[in-house]
Amino acid sequence: MEHHHHHGHNRQAFRLTVVLNACLSGLQIAVGIAFGSIALIGDALHNVGDVMGLLLGWGAESLSQKPAKGRFSYGFGRSTQLAAVANAVLILMASAVVCVESLQRFRQPELVVAWPVAIAAGAGLVVNLVSARLFGSDHHGDLNRRAAALHLLGDAAVSAAVLLSAVVAGITGWRWIDPLTGLGVGLSVGWLGIMLLRDGLAELMDEVPHRIDPAAVLADLQAMPGVQGVHHLHIWSIGGTRVALTVHLQRATDLSHLDPKLLSEVRQVMHQKGIVHCTVQLEEPGEDCGEMLS
Repeated sequence: MEHHHHHGHNRQAFRLTVVLNACLSGLQIAVGIAFGSIALIGDALHNVGDVMGLLLGWGAESLSQKPAKGRFSYGFGRSTQLAAVANAVLILMASAVVCVESLQRFRQPELVVAWPVAIAAGAGLVVNLVSARLFGSDHHGDLNRRAAALHLLGDAAVSAAVLLSAVVAGITGWRWIDPLTGLGVGLSVGWLGIMLLRDGLAELMDEVPHRIDPAAVLADLQAMPGVQGVHHLHIWSIGGTRVALTVHLQRATDLSHLDPKLLSEVRQVMHQKGIVHCTVQLEEPGEDCGEMLS
C-alpha cells in the first residue's frame, strides 16, 4: 500500500510541477523578450528544458510500474534512469544556447527594464521552491525524483540570481550585468546537467547506488553465523528506489541444516539496508562455482 501511495504521490508531483513550470516559462519568455533580459530568457529556457524533462520523468515513472513481461524480466524500472540521462542532455543543450547568446550580448548590451524582469524572476523563485517541495525530502534513493528536485532547486537559485541582477541593473543602470548573469546561469545549469548525466550513466553501468555501502554489506554477510566465505557480490539499481543483490556464500558443511535460517537472515539484513531483491547461492567450502564475473 505504501509503495503505491509513493508512486501516486510522485505522479501528482510531476503533474502539478509540469503545469506550474509551463506557465512560468511562458511568462518569463514573454517578459524577457519584451524587456530585453537574456538572463531571464536563459532562466525561461532552463524551465522549458525542465518541463520536457519532467514530462520524460513522468512517463518513465508510469512505465516503471508496469509488471515484468516476456524478455523484460526485471520490468521497466530502468526507464527512470534513461529519463534522467535524456533530461541531462536537454539541460546541457539549453545551457549551450544561453551561454552563446550571453557572450554575443556582451558586444552590444541591451537596456533592461529591470522591474518587470525582477517580478518575473521572483515568480520563478517561488514556483520552483514550491515545485521542489512537492517531491518531498526523501528523494535521494530515486534518481528520477532526485533529478527533478535538484533541477527545481537549481532553477530557484537561478531565478534568485536573475532577480538580484535585475535589481542591481535597475539601481545602477549597468547594462553588462544582465549578460554576465546570463552567462553565469548557463554555466551553472551546464554543471548541473553534467553531474546528472554522470549519475545517470553510472547507474546504467550498474554502479552500486550511493546510499548503499558495499563494504558494510560485505562485512554483514561475512559476520553471519556459519558463513566462511563471500564472493561474487554484486549490487545494482533496477530502477527507482529498487536495489538488487546477488552473492555466493560458502558455509560450513556441518551447518547445511541451517540453510533456511541463513537465507531468511540474509534477506532481513539486506532489506534493512534498502536492498529489496536478493539472490543468494549457498556453496560448500572449496566448491567450484564456475567462471563468472567477480
